[in-house]
Amino acid sequence: MTYLTIDAGTTNTRTTLWQNGAPIARAQCEIGVRNTAIDGHNQALKNAVSSTIDSVLNASKLPASSVTLALASGMITSSMGLKEVAHLTAPCGLSHLAAGMQRLDDPHLTQEMHLPLWLIPGVRNRINPVSLHNAEAMDMMRGEETEAIGLIERLTLTGPAIFIMPGSHTKLVSIDAENCITACATTLAGELLQVITQSTLISQSLDAGFADHFLPDMVIEGASAAQKTGLARACFNIRTLALFTESQRNERANYLLGAVLSGDLLALKNSSAIQMQPDTPIIITGKPLLRQALALLIEKQGFFYGKRIIVTDEQQADLAGFGAITIAKARGLIA
Repeated sequence: MTYLTIDAGTTNTRTTLWQNGAPIARAQCEIGVRNTAIDGHNQALKNAVSSTIDSVLNASKLPASSVTLALASGMITSSMGLKEVAHLTAPCGLSHLAAGMQRLDDPHLTQEMHLPLWLIPGVRNRINPVSLHNAEAMDMMRGEETEAIGLIERLTLTGPAIFIMPGSHTKLVSIDAENCITACATTLAGELLQVITQSTLISQSLDAGFADHFLPDMVIEGASAAQKTGLARACFNIRTLALFTESQRNERANYLLGAVLSGDLLALKNSSAIQMQPDTPIIITGKPLLRQALALLIEKQGFFYGKRIIVTDEQQADLAGFGAITIAKARGLIA
């Protein structure tokens, strides 16, 4: 059996071709729903989906007719995507996501395959109505719910647990004893790290580059500074370090990483959206440097004493596609 999975987010579209349960070709382009917001229409996103499908088929040398199922998750289901699919309301598990899938019939997207594109809905917290006093408890996601289902399946997890999923945004996702998603909380940590590194006064002190290898002591110092005097002050410390000390660029980049990620720990500990308990197991995903930094800061924080699992590169490879296939199986689209 040959499947296509598409993970389209804010800034990237990733397509994977699967055969007999294993990925055999991948393609990515830096186009997402951000382009829809800029252009006022979704043609760029449609082109990205079509071109990445072409790329994986060409790489695999398989005909389009060999594909039996096409699945998509992420911001592709938002109002700026290809078809808006309403968020499901938490608590929401595998069966709810499977039942909530919607089909999109667009022959221009699926080429000569003559297949519908099955869209997986996002999930929102159960807060209604939302007002100023409870806005922090409200959150939503598109894409991370599919990755969470993939992780539960791959790790054979049983909740309760909290997933920390850093990227352009950090998603904190809670699951209950029935492996249902109960809530999520979002921070802009990844975007902040990029903007501070590349578009502020301290960009020169970092050569506009991110940390390239992990320096635990500098991560801890940066986090401590942000906790004590705030992120804005901690950021300026990087310029001071560059001007008046012998610190190296990578040391300063690690300092900034710690300062920014300290905000994720505050959200993890205090957000009313996920209501984290100190003994709840924590599963940490993301790029290796982010996994290392978050695990270290959680350990040093002292509040959390539950089990911690640091997901490996292998365990999170092609996670969105694997999760989509898991959901499709629950829907009955795959025998």
